Amino acid sequence: MSKSSKTRASKQQYVSPGQGVLACFEMPFSGSLAPDNRWVLLAGKLPWDLLVKVYLKQMNNDSAGAGGINPRVALGALIIKHICDLSDRETIQQIRENVYMQYFIGYSGFSNREPFDPSLFVEIRKRLGIEQVNSINERIIRFVQESETVAMAMAAKEKVAFDNAKEEKDADVTGQDRQSETSPAEVSPNIEEKSAVAISSPSNRGRMIIDATVCPQDIAYPTDLNLLNDAREKSEELIDLLYSRELHGKKPRTYRRKARRLYLNEAQKKNSTKRAIRKANGKQLRFLKRNINVIHRLLDKHHGIPLDRKQYKYLLVIQTLYDQQEEIYRKRSVRVEHRIVSIHQPHVRPIVRGKRNAKVEFGAKIQVSLMNGFSFLDDLDWEAFNEGARLLASIEKYRERFGYYPAEVLADKIYCTRENRKRLQLLNIKLRAKPLGRPSRTQAVEDHVRPGERNPIEGVFGQGKTAYGMNRIKARLARTSESWIAAILLVINLVKITGLIRHALTFSTFRTFSAWLFDFFERREGYEPEIFLWHAYKTAPAAA
Repeated sequence: MSKSSKTRASKQQYVSPGQGVLACFEMPFSGSLAPDNRWVLLAGKLPWDLLVKVYLKQMNNDSAGAGGINPRVALGALIIKHICDLSDRETIQQIRENVYMQYFIGYSGFSNREPFDPSLFVEIRKRLGIEQVNSINERIIRFVQESETVAMAMAAKEKVAFDNAKEEKDADVTGQDRQSETSPAEVSPNIEEKSAVAISSPSNRGRMIIDATVCPQDIAYPTDLNLLNDAREKSEELIDLLYSRELHGKKPRTYRRKARRLYLNEAQKKNSTKRAIRKANGKQLRFLKRNINVIHRLLDKHHGIPLDRKQYKYLLVIQTLYDQQEEIYRKRSVRVEHRIVSIHQPHVRPIVRGKRNAKVEFGAKIQVSLMNGFSFLDDLDWEAFNEGARLLASIEKYRERFGYYPAEVLADKIYCTRENRKRLQLLNIKLRAKPLGRPSRTQAVEDHVRPGERNPIEGVFGQGKTAYGMNRIKARLARTSESWIAAILLVINLVKITGLIRHALTFSTFRTFSAWLFDFFERREGYEPEIFLWHAYKTAPAAA
């Protein structure tokens, strides 16, 4: 049987999006791309040059190694995967079949070939860790905010120009030599000066909503009996690998058939008692202890450790698991530090949540802050942590991103400790939460948080878990899982950015149309064309 070969990744050169236009994309059957498609809109909204710099910095191809694939292809495929919540293989197939997705990742024309092998997604997630994805997320949001600031400044200048033009028209009609109090040349520096002062002002601005949740891993629900059985089977594989007739002579017995039968006798019961479960766990513990001792005896005959990195990791995991389960069995307890719940993903920990549908979840715990509808991943930890102890760190990250502290913070009760209240008061930050003690009627009304005010952060969690797979992280390594979670928050922001795109006129077209409309309305009493234009510009319909 022939060995399957992997598809070679395309190494076409990266071309800045500013050099290409929509009409240049070559389509089959003499077709053309729709300019209002979501992938076309999103491709034109992203600062690809900034994102490519972050990716290439991780590659380090300038000093060593051959050139990699097109960075826009890698980043675009990763964004498509999480926006559509697809598997690695399905993502490649969708890109191969979809013209708009190929335009989004930077192709100049339709191609029937796969962009790269699906297994390359694992390497991409290793290169783009949580720090790199967070950097990409912050650069995109900063780019969008700067673009909106520039657009507002230009719109303000246009409005001032309309006011001055109207006053000049009135002066020509009435014969009076009136001059406007402020000319465009004088107003433009004032606007720029005010913008610079606002940016450099240390005063607190904005509202931060903060909360935490758990991103469950794609693992089976762990029980002590199943974990011991998995560890025993893995130890038997290591014994088969280490055994050599020349070194060890007769192969040691493992009683694997008997151990398997005893496991199934208990695992297949619909209902069982605590006593029966404890008895089955004790039997599996003794089988596992025997296998671990056999492994150590086999290793003593070898020169060095004849195991690769993955196999040696499994050996350490099953030994740690045995120590934990032996302590639980001996002390009759259910609590142990750094408890392993999966031998294949030993970094996963149980996180007690106390929810009605899931009292305990198994995955990474994240802390997310929301600012103007954009999500930021402030913290991620595989161990359970108290959110209140990390509130001040999130506020400092807010200051690093925007250059100032928030004016107010909306948080759960767990964040509102006395220490946090004192620190926030020193920073002149208002904590929107229930006050301590018995508040007066006025204070209760002022500090009261309506249910809808904190709903946006819950909506982000619901959107991520329902639409983008945050409730089932399918990566197996700790680093790739962290990249997976950060990428989901990234695409949530990208979807919001796509919704903010407006079908508005360009400024050049806006000036031409406004001049014609001003001449049309100048002889009609009761009409103010500049007010009409300003209202039309601000109420332009959003993209579907």
